[in-house]
Amino acid sequence: MDKLERQVEPLDRERHRFDEGGGGPDVVRDVAVEAPVAIEVDGFGLAVMMATPSDLEDFATGFAVAEGLLNPHRRPRFVEVAHVPDGLIVRMGLGAEARAAVQGRVRARVSESACGLCGLESLQALAAALPRIAHPVRPGDAAVARALAEIGAFQPLARATGAAHAAALCAPDGRILLAREDVGRHNAFDKMVGGAMRADLALEGHFALVTSRLSFELVEKAARAGIGGVVAISAPTSMALRRAEEAGLPVVVRARQDGMRRPQTGASLANRPDLQALAAE
Repeated sequence: MDKLERQVEPLDRERHRFDEGGGGPDVVRDVAVEAPVAIEVDGFGLAVMMATPSDLEDFATGFAVAEGLLNPHRRPRFVEVAHVPDGLIVRMGLGAEARAAVQGRVRARVSESACGLCGLESLQALAAALPRIAHPVRPGDAAVARALAEIGAFQPLARATGAAHAAALCAPDGRILLAREDVGRHNAFDKMVGGAMRADLALEGHFALVTSRLSFELVEKAARAGIGGVVAISAPTSMALRRAEEAGLPVVVRARQDGMRRPQTGASLANRPDLQALAAE
C-alpha cells in the first residue's frame, strides 16, 4: 500500500517533516517540487529551466511562443516528456525554421566565453520592438474582482505549499477559462499560454491574471502570445510599464478586492521636472 501511495502522489509536491518550535512534535508539510527541466527543439537543446514538473507539455509550448520560435496560432508537431536520472526532458518538434534558430543560439552561447562585446547583442535584443496588441482588453473593476474571486479555486499547489504562483486566462468579464501553477511566475505564465493553445482556447480577446508582480518578462510573454491585457496582484517594475506601453498592452496592477491601479499612458515622471515637482507637493 505504501508503494502504491507513493506512485499516485502528485508530481508537484513532496511531504517533508519540520520542527516548528515550541517543543511540540514534528509536523509533516507539503513542499512544492522544483526540478530541472531541459527543453529540446528537434534534437537541439534550447534551455534548462527550474520548474514544477507538472503540465510540462503546456510549459514547453508556451516557452516556445515566448522565445519567438512558435506562432501562438499553431501547435508543435509533437511534444513528449521523458524522465531521466537528473530531471526531465521535454522534446518538441517545431520544424526547420525553429530548428535553425535554435542552432544559431547554440553557436552564440558557445562563442560568448571568448567575446568581449557579446553583451551588445543581448542588449539590442532586449530593446527589440514587441508585437502590437491587435485586440486590447481593458477589464473593468467588476471583471477584475471576479477573476480575483475565482483564482483561489485554481491554486491547489499554492494552498498546500504556499510556494507557487498562478497565471490564468480570463474572459473579458473576468471568468477564468484556464489556469496553471508553478514555483516560478514565468513558468506559470508559459504553462497557461501553452495550455490554452493545446485546449484550442483563443489568447486574443482575453486577459491574463498573474498572482505576482508585473515584470517586463511577463509583459513580453503576453505581447508575443497576443494576449489582450494583464492584471497583476502585485506592483509593476518600470521596465514592465514601459514595455506594456510600447506594445499597447493594457495592464492593471496592485489588483485587490479593495482597489487597483491602472497606469496611465505617458505617466512616467522620469525626466519630467514639472511632474516631479507636482508629485512632491
